[in-house]
Amino acid sequence: MDARRTVKVSKYLSKHLRHQPERIGLTLDEAGWVEIETLIAASTAHGFPFTRAELDHVVAHNDKRRFSIDGTRIRANQGHTVTVDLGLPSATPPALLYHGTVAHSLAAIRAEGLRPMTRHDVHLSPDRETATRVGARRGRPVVLSVDAGTMHRDGHEFRVSANGVWLTAAVPPRYLRFPQDH
Repeated sequence: MDARRTVKVSKYLSKHLRHQPERIGLTLDEAGWVEIETLIAASTAHGFPFTRAELDHVVAHNDKRRFSIDGTRIRANQGHTVTVDLGLPSATPPALLYHGTVAHSLAAIRAEGLRPMTRHDVHLSPDRETATRVGARRGRPVVLSVDAGTMHRDGHEFRVSANGVWLTAAVPPRYLRFPQDH
């Protein structure tokens, strides 16, 4: 499977497993799972056919590990805008986590902190490199440090998804460290 096809299938899966399952007639269960055969049939019926082998390739080779397969079912690991309960238990985060953003968002973040926006949770990265890649999707990246250890001690809940993304409801401004040049 070539790289362009892998990206195309991955984006299609993200759109329909995280944001708009109803567009192709899918119904996710409460935890976000759908039968793989149902997904493939719905995708084919809506003009985007792919094989089980292509699906397995995307799941295995996606650098962000966006999807999980459990037997005959598949789901996105996080990032949903549709209501799902991923069933992730509370976890103790490392002392620092990171968030990639862009400069034009900094004024709002300084005032309001990090908010989930259209998602269910704020997504935090375990390392600067990952946060840099996330921020770079929208322009020149700015990486913020999150004092996750103090947040956790102050009673904020954290969960970690199957692909290592840390999730929390929001990050108030007092827990953020901004780069000096912004």
